[in-house]
Amino acid sequence: MKRTWPFLVPGVILSGVGLVWTLQGLGLLRGSAMSGSPLWATIGPIVLLVGLALIGIAIGRRRRTR
Repeated sequence: MKRTWPFLVPGVILSGVGLVWTLQGLGLLRGSAMSGSPLWATIGPIVLLVGLALIGIAIGRRRRTR
């Protein structure tokens, strides 16, 4: 289980941040300078995918250690 934490925790954080940035970039979350910006609509999904990849690595490592 200890081998999954270095991938799982950053993966969850990056996925959450990427989702928020994507929603802000698309203008679905308002109230920020990032709202409606195409830059954040591009960066957000990339960060989200990196986070999901880290979560996938953590799940894969957990299954192999069982």
